[in-house]
Amino acid sequence: MKRIVPRVAAERDIDEAADYYAEEAGEDIGQAFVAAVAEAYRAIGDHPGTGSPRYAHDLKIAGLRARKLGRFPFLAFYIEREDHIDVWRILHARRDISAFLAEEDE
Repeated sequence: MKRIVPRVAAERDIDEAADYYAEEAGEDIGQAFVAAVAEAYRAIGDHPGTGSPRYAHDLKIAGLRARKLGRFPFLAFYIEREDHIDVWRILHARRDISAFLAEEDE
């Protein structure tokens, strides 16, 4: 399993989404979101090539992949590096993902 290294923006995304779910739907749902992130990280670490390369093509960011977070409408965006997985963002699937990732690429 490759080591997962989330960027500060990804950690902030997780905190904001978990807080939102906890406030709106209860603490259990907020914790379930965090568990879904952890499960996605395990899957990405074990099989990094299984994420969708769609946004890599759209944004012309080599190696960028996305993986859905279980039952939540969020995607984990990452790039496989030689010795780790670089997690860029955890974004709601209905956001303007191209705009958020273009900012991260700068």
